[in-house]
Amino acid sequence: MPVHHAIWQVGQPAVQLKPSRLSSEALLEQMIVQDPAILSPAWMLIGQQETTAHGGRIDLLAIAPDGSLVLVELKRDRTPREIVAQALDYASWVAELGADRITQIYARFKPGHSLEQDFQQRFGTVLDEDSLNHAHQIVIVAAELDPSTERIVQYLNDRDVAINVLFFQVFEHGGQQLLSRAWLIDPSETQANVAVTAASKGDKEPWNGEFYVSFGDERSRSWDDAVRYGFISGGGGSWYSKTLRQLSPGDRVWVNIPGRGYVGVGVVQEAVQPASDFRVHTETGEQPAMDVLKHGDQYKATADDPELSEYFVRVKWLHTVPAAKAFNELGLFGNQNTVCQPTTPKWRHTVERLKSVFGQVG
Repeated sequence: MPVHHAIWQVGQPAVQLKPSRLSSEALLEQMIVQDPAILSPAWMLIGQQETTAHGGRIDLLAIAPDGSLVLVELKRDRTPREIVAQALDYASWVAELGADRITQIYARFKPGHSLEQDFQQRFGTVLDEDSLNHAHQIVIVAAELDPSTERIVQYLNDRDVAINVLFFQVFEHGGQQLLSRAWLIDPSETQANVAVTAASKGDKEPWNGEFYVSFGDERSRSWDDAVRYGFISGGGGSWYSKTLRQLSPGDRVWVNIPGRGYVGVGVVQEAVQPASDFRVHTETGEQPAMDVLKHGDQYKATADDPELSEYFVRVKWLHTVPAAKAFNELGLFGNQNTVCQPTTPKWRHTVERLKSVFGQVG
């Protein structure tokens, strides 16, 4: 059903703010360029008004922490169905971009800057050629869409095409204009589809039912703590934490520390919990995780912010190794998403290889 926005000023009685309009969608585009968090705090813009090989112009191009690209199209004066078709056409061009073309696009967007250096500074990880543009998603920015177009977008997303709509609405208040936003589809669903469609460049096969987990940055979480207290976690932004929602009790997870290798396999015991609720068993009894874990003070600092909070999933470990003895070799699956359901033969190979290295894991 169509997405509608409404805002009330709190009071007795409450006063509903009047809908308004921006003077132009070009203004919205410039606002996004100046503050990309309007779209998502997890993305870094790398291009604007980029001409495709087919003669069209992509409004905005961004990159996610896993190196996947985000194609952003503003509706402007195009009909809803036209913008969906055009976005898919542009996506066919984006899908074929190599590292050389992407660095050229960024050089036009940020003259004198290095994509590799800026990516590492922004996300704290190295951007390698294998992960760059391994997948992509489409985001349509609009004030409204007709119901049939929303059904088309939902249909595509349900079939693993990573496409979403971000609705913006403007309101008048005290002589100022206020901007609100709402996603048509939970961004974590689209993000999960990005990980799935990464397999489309090679052979694709049914998911084997086993989850990949990226344990993340040693500066914000401790693998020793995870082994001792039985958990995996993610946080610092919804891009890193929301995919934990895919996990349910009984799911098997294979854990990789990016840049090191695979360190464990376990079975999920409980659904995801925020840091403020998660408790661990210690020698002196059950205690709040934030009072015990190595990075507990960091988690306390963000516990009241649903966007930045650390989130935990309790796990019963079947086999673990210290981070210093992580298993890694050429040909193993890797991804920056905290959780994903890979559908590539490389994932099947990875699980089979890990079972032979880790031994009997149940």
